[in-house]
Amino acid sequence: MSYRVQKCGSRLGVAVGAAVMLLSFLQPAGAEEFVNTGYFGDVAIKGYDPVAYFTENQAVEGSETYSHHWLGATWYFASAENRDLFKGDPSKYAPQYGGYCADGVSFGTVTTNIDPKAWRIIDGKLYLSYDPGAAEGMEKNPTKVTDSKKHWSEVQQTLISEKMHTVWQQPATK
Repeated sequence: MSYRVQKCGSRLGVAVGAAVMLLSFLQPAGAEEFVNTGYFGDVAIKGYDPVAYFTENQAVEGSETYSHHWLGATWYFASAENRDLFKGDPSKYAPQYGGYCADGVSFGTVTTNIDPKAWRIIDGKLYLSYDPGAAEGMEKNPTKVTDSKKHWSEVQQTLISEKMHTVWQQPATK
């Protein structure tokens, strides 16, 4: 009987060790390492130019012609100049919370669907939301920004869990 307990304990230890290793690979080093690419594809913020929010004060569609790969996503820009500005300092221009809805994050939830035209720059940071009303709420209610910062770590854990679930559902490759 002691052999069976020892053998099960050994299996449990291996399983826990494997889960910890998998989590370490999926765990982001920084808050910006989760990038919202929507439900399909790998294009960040639905192809809108993150730099244009700052330089043109409006949502501007980017072009595949001026694209850059960063943090596992493809980012589109309206010009080579904007792409190069982003390359020089991506965290200055990238939306907070990887482009997930900041209003949703303020409640501790993941809202993948965003409207690139529903945005605000608050204290020099870009926040995207699912609709214009939510974006306005972020601006008018400073506690929303505070709450989103507070809840981001739990939202990241949800994203990690979803990623793990997806990885575990994929068939093993040979």
